Amino acid sequence: MGFDLADDAGVVRLPNGQGLIQTLDFFTPVVDDARMFGAIAAANALSDVYAMGGVPLSAMNIVCFPQGVLPEWVLTEVLAGGAEKIAEAGAMLVGGHSVKDKELKYGLSVSGLVDLDAIWSNDGAMVGDVLFLTKPIGTGVLSTAFKRSVLTEAQLAPAVQSMAALNRDAADAGREVGIHTATDVTGNGLVGHTMELARGSNVAIELNWSKIPLLPHARDAALAKHIPGGTHANGRYVGDAFSIEAGVPEEAWALGLDPQTSGGLLISVAPEKVESMIEALLKRGLPANPVGCVLAGPASVKFCS
Repeated sequence: MGFDLADDAGVVRLPNGQGLIQTLDFFTPVVDDARMFGAIAAANALSDVYAMGGVPLSAMNIVCFPQGVLPEWVLTEVLAGGAEKIAEAGAMLVGGHSVKDKELKYGLSVSGLVDLDAIWSNDGAMVGDVLFLTKPIGTGVLSTAFKRSVLTEAQLAPAVQSMAALNRDAADAGREVGIHTATDVTGNGLVGHTMELARGSNVAIELNWSKIPLLPHARDAALAKHIPGGTHANGRYVGDAFSIEAGVPEEAWALGLDPQTSGGLLISVAPEKVESMIEALLKRGLPANPVGCVLAGPASVKFCS
């Protein structure tokens, strides 16, 4: 599995019938706390393995550090936060590489394992499926509002906690129920990653805006136009295949295209398994309201009211 379906990670066939999942992700700080930044960056990188239906096996650090500009304790804290998150995932930190750079960046290269007949790929959504989203959205507008000093640390805290949370429980719920596919909602935003499912599966997807979980203060931040630059890039990415039904609130465009950091899994499940999916998510403390459905038609995404 490679680039053709915009899947979350590559998968290489192993001789024993399993697949080796490989992925890589790193970025600049999204919070001021160094250890929390490390945890969020690690959770974000590990998420790709969960989104493919796999289990993380090992990880390697990727570090760009402005030596002589930031004190070395910052690097220590970033790496500690990442190591703690790797351990929480049950994976092993096996090394990494660092370079001097003008700006701090951190992330992971992650390897995982998956049974070849249980891969969740972007061509797996089926007409009639029901969609679930396992984390609320809005991290982009909230981080932007915080950087502009119009949001306090306390107001940002729910977003920070959400970004640092692993998608392990969501993946476990998906395996327990037996879903058709999943993808994690990250830089391309909810609409962008939904579009990748639609294109990969050649289906139309409708999302019920009133059912989409939002982080606290996200709506206000969007209405106040604290819009990250990536939002407009995501709008160009989905193009005319994305539409919004009359009656949907004006903030839906900004929040639907909002680039997420370490967002949840968007899960596609057969209609007869909806109740089981709700039960599996609820017992893990995850959002459990269906947020959309898969329809026949050309690849597209639509927000309906």
